[in-house]
Amino acid sequence: MASLMAKNLIKTPGPIKLALQQTGIRSFSVGTERKAKTVSDKTGKNIVLVDGVRTPFLMSGTDYSKLMPHDLARQALIGIARKTGISKDLIDYIIYGTVIQEVKTSNIAREAALAAGYSDKIPAHTVTLACISSNVAITTGIGYITAGVFDVILAGGVEFMSDVPIRHNRQMRSLMLRANKAKTPMQKLQLLSQLRPSHFIPELPAVAEFSSGETMGHSADRLAASFGASRKEQDDYALRSHTLAKQAYENGYFTDMLPFKAPGVDKTIEKDNGIRVATSEQLAKLKPAFIKPHGTVTAANSSFLTDGASAALIMTEAKAKQLGLKPKAYLRDFTYVSQDPIDQLLLGPAYGTPIVLEKAGLTTKDIDVWEFHEAFAGQIIANMKAMDSDWFAQKYMNRKTKVGAPDLNKFNNWGGSLSIGHPFAATGVRLAMHTANRLVREDGKFGLVAACAAGGQGVAMILERHPDADAN
Repeated sequence: MASLMAKNLIKTPGPIKLALQQTGIRSFSVGTERKAKTVSDKTGKNIVLVDGVRTPFLMSGTDYSKLMPHDLARQALIGIARKTGISKDLIDYIIYGTVIQEVKTSNIAREAALAAGYSDKIPAHTVTLACISSNVAITTGIGYITAGVFDVILAGGVEFMSDVPIRHNRQMRSLMLRANKAKTPMQKLQLLSQLRPSHFIPELPAVAEFSSGETMGHSADRLAASFGASRKEQDDYALRSHTLAKQAYENGYFTDMLPFKAPGVDKTIEKDNGIRVATSEQLAKLKPAFIKPHGTVTAANSSFLTDGASAALIMTEAKAKQLGLKPKAYLRDFTYVSQDPIDQLLLGPAYGTPIVLEKAGLTTKDIDVWEFHEAFAGQIIANMKAMDSDWFAQKYMNRKTKVGAPDLNKFNNWGGSLSIGHPFAATGVRLAMHTANRLVREDGKFGLVAACAAGGQGVAMILERHPDADAN
């Protein structure tokens, strides 16, 4: 299928128009003409994103390495209460996402809430949907509020790749469980005699698809090849991400990021530590990370394993007004999509974007701020090309025409997961907050968040700037 995509996309009439940008990455151009539009409130409650916070995102194995996941989640939950000034007693429910679960804190939402000093009367549950887990937390909260079950909800996510569960293989686990049931010394000796050296080989979690056995990096490499994303294009996009993230941090735009004094670390952690602006020449020297020797996906144009947590406060607009809070944005619409997890694993944004735009009554020209999760540079470029292809729309999406690619001048202007980092379950809130804060700073009205996720799934969300919003 991948080769078929590539073959047909080359034949697609109306080639994608590209223009050089200041960082060298080629821009997928769209029309600039806009008409003022409004999006109806389908919930009847005008649900708002009041504010959100996150810890600095750190590469795994660095300054967070001695913590546990709930320590990071605790920090985010404390931080959102401090930033908004809301009393912890006013929270009705807490929803938290995580992907690689710490078995000691399987319902990490509950454990983090208790550790953060929230009342034990506040229910909490944990969700998981790979890289869009905190998006699920947010939209689950929207559902609860719409149904009239709760009024004030905290939603977020945490990922801690510095310490992941490593277990014995199945044969060893079976022997250990049987040994636990053995009653006599002879029964235990018989089981001991069955031990083999291979039983001691541990099983490590892998960022791979269970259904295909393929790592996401291999899928990204094949996807980049099928859409004709060159190594140079991918390296240029990665350089753009790091450059823009560095500029945004230096300009003080990351107001959602809270300093963290981690136990056992002398310094206060005040910034993401994965942002590194290299030269094009340095990027070009890196060897392929997955498909060797001819692949185009490298360590530099891929997102990296990251530790971090986030949290957001959502409620109705009326409730926010009652509490004297100034919301950032309206949460206007969302959708989830799913497709072939082998050849279309990372195309969630391409599938989700046209659906959520149609639901909201908008077009790409109405979107002032785009925030896509950057799993790989090749994945971003492939999604751009898929969105700008009539052939792809007709062949795979049952659409008559393409939706059109985002204007790169409005796309991930503060960097993205390639540079800032990607703690799987925490990224969704980060995307929403960058969207909301960019709408203020860039004087926009509508923002679109989209992300791919393991299993061939994805999310797309529409946010609208609230009239009381500020970027702090």
